[in-house]
This record gives sequence, C-alpha cells and structure tokens, in this order.
Amino acid sequence: MDHTEAPVLEALARYHERGYLPFTPPGHKQGRGADPEVAKILGDEVFRADVLAFGGLDDRLQSGHVLERAEALMADAVHADHTFFSTCGSSLSVKAAMLAVAGPHETLLVGRDAHKSVVSGLILSGVRPVWVEPEWDRDRHIAHPPSAASFERAFAEHPEAKGALVTSPTPYGACADLARIAEVCHRRGRPLIVDEAWGAHLPFCPELPSWAMDAGADVCVTSIHKMGSGLEQGSVFHLQGDLIDPAVLTSRADLLGTTSPSVLLYAGMDGWRRQMVSHGEALLGAALRRAHAVREEIGAIDGLHVDGRADYVGPGLAADFDPLPVVIDLTGLGVSGYRAADWLREHHDVNAHLADHRRISTQLTHADDDTTTGALLAALRELAAHADELRPVPEVAVPSPGELRMEQSCLPRDAYFGSVADVPLAGAAGRVAAEMITPYPPGIPAVLPGEVLKQPVLDYLRTGLEAGMNLPDAADPTLRTIRVLVEGTGAD
Repeated sequence: MDHTEAPVLEALARYHERGYLPFTPPGHKQGRGADPEVAKILGDEVFRADVLAFGGLDDRLQSGHVLERAEALMADAVHADHTFFSTCGSSLSVKAAMLAVAGPHETLLVGRDAHKSVVSGLILSGVRPVWVEPEWDRDRHIAHPPSAASFERAFAEHPEAKGALVTSPTPYGACADLARIAEVCHRRGRPLIVDEAWGAHLPFCPELPSWAMDAGADVCVTSIHKMGSGLEQGSVFHLQGDLIDPAVLTSRADLLGTTSPSVLLYAGMDGWRRQMVSHGEALLGAALRRAHAVREEIGAIDGLHVDGRADYVGPGLAADFDPLPVVIDLTGLGVSGYRAADWLREHHDVNAHLADHRRISTQLTHADDDTTTGALLAALRELAAHADELRPVPEVAVPSPGELRMEQSCLPRDAYFGSVADVPLAGAAGRVAAEMITPYPPGIPAVLPGEVLKQPVLDYLRTGLEAGMNLPDAADPTLRTIRVLVEGTGAD
C-alpha cells in the first residue's frame, strides 16, 4: 500500500478546494457562525476542518471510501488484519472489544489493574469478571501486569471464560508477557484482548517492547493521543485472526459509538500513521536516546530515583519495560508525589502526567527536545532544592496486596444499578460497594461495584484524599460517605 497517502487529510483538502457549501451540521458552517472570541483562542483552521464526516468529507453513501481506506492503511502499517478508528477514545474501544468477546452473564478473565473504562464496560454489559491479580512489588508499592501463569490458573478454575483481557503497557511503562498470555488463551481457542492504550508507538521502533499484534493478541486497543501525535480521544482498535468476527466487532463499536464522528480526530490519526511509517523509527529512536540521557540526569539529582528496567523487570515483576514514561520515585527526597506535582505546576508551569503517594511520572515522546527536557530538569533540580517546603509528607495508608483485594460478591452491573444508600465511611466496612472509586490518574479503580468493602482500602482512600489524591468519580467527593448496595439486593 502507498503510505504516502492520507485519505482523510486529502479528502479534507479537496473539500476546501471545491468550496463545498454545507447545509448540514456543524452549525458554525466552517467557522462563519463561530463566536469571534472562541475562534480567537481555538483558531480559524479548527472550525474549517470541523466538517461533517459523511455527507461532507465523503458523500452520504461513503462511496469515496475515505475512512475505509485510512483504516486499511493503518492496519497495513501495523500488520493487523483490520483496524477501526474511534473518536470516542479508548474508553469506548475497549468496551466494544469486550462486548465482541463476551455477553451478559458470560465470564471474562480480566487483570485487576484494568482501567476504569473496562469496569464501565462490565457495568454496561453484565459480563461476569474473574479478576486476575497483577504482579505486586511490595517494596515499591506498585503493580505490574498479571503473569501468563496467573491467566493459566484462572482458566483452569474457570474453563467457561470466553477470553481474557490484560493491560499492557501500564501507565508506568511495565509490559506483560503478551506472547505467553496469548498462547494460554489460544490453546483453549479463546481470544486475548489487550488494552494497549499506552502503546501506540510500540509497532514503529524495534528498540521498544513487542506490541500486541506481533505478540499474537486477537484485538488490541490503542490511544493515538497518548504516545502518538493524534488529538485527544483519537483511538484505534486492531484485529487479527479468526477468533473474533470483524462484523461483530464493528457492530459492537457502532452500538456504543457516536453517529457524529470528528473529522479532526480522523485526520489526526490518519496523518500520524503516515508520519510513523515514514519517520517513526528515527523519531522514536531519538526519543529513546533522549529518554536515557534525561533519566541519567534526573538520577543524579539528590533524593530522586528514576524507576528503570532493573526495578520493573524480573521474576514476579513485569516482562518488559518502556522507558519513555519517566517515573520518578521521591522517597529519598521525603516528599509526596501529590505535593511535588502541585509544586512543579505552580512554580515552573510543568505538568507531571501522574502522581501518587511517592512518585510522579514525566512522560516523554518523540515531540520532546532540548528545550522541553531542559525545562523539566531545571524544575526538578529546583524541586529538590525546595523539598523542605513540602514536608512533612502526609502519610498514606497503602494496603498490602492481601488487604487491597476484596471479594466480588455480585456482578458490577447488579451492584451499580441496584438499590443503593450512602453510608458514613466509618461504617462502610463489610458493605457491598455500589460505585467505582478511582485514584486518577492513572485511573485504576480501588473500589468496584459489587466488592465487599474492607477497612484497609477505606483507610487508603481516606488518607490518600487527605494527602492530595484525586478521586473524580466518587459519589461524595469528600468521601465522608460511600455508596453501598442496600442489603438483600443485587444478587446475580
């Protein structure tokens, strides 16, 4: 295929050249009706490119096959059989993939370090999750993807499972042994879904960890906006093999997706594919060299430790490691990630990607250069010099792995849609949760609907909130109360 083509971008150029006159949405009519103050900030070109996808960019019957050709080029670029674009983010894409594998009351093996979008998919679908435990680093208090052996045991205990879902890479850069997990699934004729939202760049540079399609996964979901050059909400899912019917996956995506897709997002994904095929190996190779240099310089700052391969990869840990998420452990500095992230934003206009009780993540991509990394290093040196202003560190009661896990007493859907009540946090232990509570980012729920609440988890969330943890989906943002299932309801 000719990867110098960009069907969406070229169709948009033709639209402008022809001077099409739209009597269709969007109502701003290519910016003519936009508020001038809005256009001043967003730019006129944003409105000019915001055209109707079908009946605008393409004709009403899609006879130009603009989107179809762009998706085919993306599939060819990454050696997938089929690729589907989504303008609703990977949060939608992963739900579509789940629904293509399992239906209501059917079983799906799911890594417990899954993103909240996976749990939302369970709530909407009524799929029964069997949780597969991550590999837990007790010293660093961090979870890595579940092992192939853990999926093997889960299938042995639940042979009825329709397939498995694993998250790799994690937001911290830890990667699963996807080839072995895929083999565990395929030996049983079951498909593997990989939530690879953080791995859009992986197919385009051999120095990076293996990605899902090359490892044998059946379907994977990728956020083009996270590690690629697409716009926010741009997502693709790739499919290969014969364990999932492409028509079923298309139908599930159509069931959940918007009927008003953004041409801006399509164009961003289309152009990014062309960029990566043409220049990806060079761009990403340079990004990796920059990341290694930045890691060394950060590691030389007193009190800062950069998590690396030696910290994440090995028996009982992850199988591989992506060095572009530069995760900095602040334990030696004696400050919390929450306070450090706030200080960097307030004093240096530097936004860390995520923060927890002891770490921040400063994500690098092919877009960084000496200017951006120089500003980051200067800010981190200043942070170390002003660490005494950020002490004492608020204590966060991080549970042990055994304390962190709670019994799933009923389906997430049944608890979420059951009869609920809000009870004081102090009296919630032993009750069945009816809501998700998710430290964000990275967006991995600490509490799921249907789980029997345990005091160590409640203490973790309470002390985390006091220390600066963000819990955007809690029914009570102050966490004085928690939403639980009314006793005697919600049985599945």
